[in-house]
Amino acid sequence: MPLTTYPRDHGGPRRRHLLLAGGAAGAMALLGGCADGTDRPDADRSARSPAAERLRARAERQSTELLARYDATLAAHPALADRLAPLRAETARHAQAFAGRPAGGTPGAPSGSPAPASASAAPKHGAAHSGADGTPVPDRPEAALAALARAERRTADARTAALAEAPGELARLLASVAACGAAHAYLLTEGGR
Repeated sequence: MPLTTYPRDHGGPRRRHLLLAGGAAGAMALLGGCADGTDRPDADRSARSPAAERLRARAERQSTELLARYDATLAAHPALADRLAPLRAETARHAQAFAGRPAGGTPGAPSGSPAPASASAAPKHGAAHSGADGTPVPDRPEAALAALARAERRTADARTAALAEAPGELARLLASVAACGAAHAYLLTEGGR
């Protein structure tokens, strides 16, 4: 049987070119479907609705309370500073994000560092610090970490429940911060073992 060769340039588009063109067209269609909401006035209105503002304010308050809980735990257990400082810094950024402040402005201490404990805030022997909600910080470091993990889980659960009511951009922020809170809870309990 003779070997039949086909000319390289047979005049029409090659299969590879058709596949590349189809893939590019599909990618453009997908990217074209992504919108930032600026062309939809109803999206902007729902993001600034009173209900959305209440959700944002509640989420900011929850982050600020969680931040105070981190500060109380750090004041009661300074040996945990290396472990808690990065989580506390992220919690401060969450509060800033919900407040609409830039990353430079802080609701508490400078981002990335634990709030300094004053000499008058130091507990007497046997006394425990309290979080913003008045919940005392346990005396044992392991129990304090577990209590902080429970607070992170409660806050993450509340944010997840609020997703159904939140408009697009706020829902994305709530979901992201809820996922981060769940990761914090894991790191506070299982991550240190």
